[in-house]
Amino acid sequence: MADSANNMLSLTALTVDNATAALEHGLAAIAAGQTVFDLRNVVAVDSAAVSVMLAWQRAAANAGVKLQLVNLPAILKSLTKLYGVCALVSPQLCDQPARDVSTSAELHHH
Repeated sequence: MADSANNMLSLTALTVDNATAALEHGLAAIAAGQTVFDLRNVVAVDSAAVSVMLAWQRAAANAGVKLQLVNLPAILKSLTKLYGVCALVSPQLCDQPARDVSTSAELHHH
């Protein structure tokens, strides 16, 4: 995978507590030409994560590029499916089954 994806590896949470910072970080990366976000290190999510990812996708579309979100944790895949936005967030992952989320990530309820 290209090194450009590594700029999102520092992201370990996508929750209401850091949604604004994560959104801005992603928007800056898109503006800089990054088209792959590797989310493998995200371990804590809540519903704000879905909003942030949708906003990233919208910004990429407005910039005329296709954004790929890769290595989404199982809990994040489950949330996108639960909200019915999997195809909008990360279409290539929609057909993959999510693992048991109770042991794979921490889910915050807000």
